[in-house]
Amino acid sequence: MAPQKNLGLALRQMRLLRGIKQTHFAQLMGVNQATVSRWERGQLPLSAAQQAAAHRLLAAACDSAQDAALKRLVESSTRKVHLICDRTHRLLAASAPRQAEWRADAAEFMGRSLIGYASQEILEAEATLDGLGWHDGELASLEIATGATQDPLMPILSGHVLWERIALSSGRAGRIVTTVA
Repeated sequence: MAPQKNLGLALRQMRLLRGIKQTHFAQLMGVNQATVSRWERGQLPLSAAQQAAAHRLLAAACDSAQDAALKRLVESSTRKVHLICDRTHRLLAASAPRQAEWRADAAEFMGRSLIGYASQEILEAEATLDGLGWHDGELASLEIATGATQDPLMPILSGHVLWERIALSSGRAGRIVTTVA
């Protein structure tokens, strides 16, 4: 079997083992579904950069048990910390000290985007991420200043937080947000 065909078959097997659909994988890779199909059939070669990106995505997707462990670590932390989806800002987990800052049950926020509660400083830092290479994996952590908000449900205290980007089993990135000062 030709090397490109072997690579395509391996790519397909890895994608299927991880339960990732072709269309979703294509979206994560920045190509269309037809391109992924051609890769998997060995009809179109992947560039070295595409091979590396595919490997990173599929390696990150190896085990949803890792996501469950991460969630448990966040939820059991004695520090003020929460985990969100890096792109959508949906809340995935929060520690008890973080939840204590909120004026509503954390269950009300789970799966919902928190970007609407962000302070101006957080929004400004968010706007710089593309330029810093955050979404390309060039920067894995960033400390930012947060201004205070007076939101009736989810107030934010003035201080500093550490953002850390981490791969999730879905192939997406998560962001651990930890208060550091």
